[in-house]
Amino acid sequence: MVTDQRKSARKILKVRAVLAMEGQAPVQVRTSDIGVNGVSLTVPNPLQTGQVGQVAFDLLVDGKSFPLQARARVMYCIFSNGEFKAGFQFVNLDLNTLSQLSRFLR
Repeated sequence: MVTDQRKSARKILKVRAVLAMEGQAPVQVRTSDIGVNGVSLTVPNPLQTGQVGQVAFDLLVDGKSFPLQARARVMYCIFSNGEFKAGFQFVNLDLNTLSQLSRFLR
């Protein structure tokens, strides 16, 4: 049996995003869901647990677009239904980003 190890509730979010892993060119990805501690992405290639990168996408908060940019660490990467799904944990979110993310998740 698989246990969900997430530390916070998630909200479905399916938008385009850009992922730039350290030492690699940015790639287009898609979000699946998001929580205050991290985001799940569909990525084109496998990633190693522990890798760190920068993720960027827009959140709609109170009717306004908020450009979220955050450092994030790969917590897992699995192959499912012909694509790679990776879970990322945010690293040191700034206060404004954390506030906007919390408002989005309400």
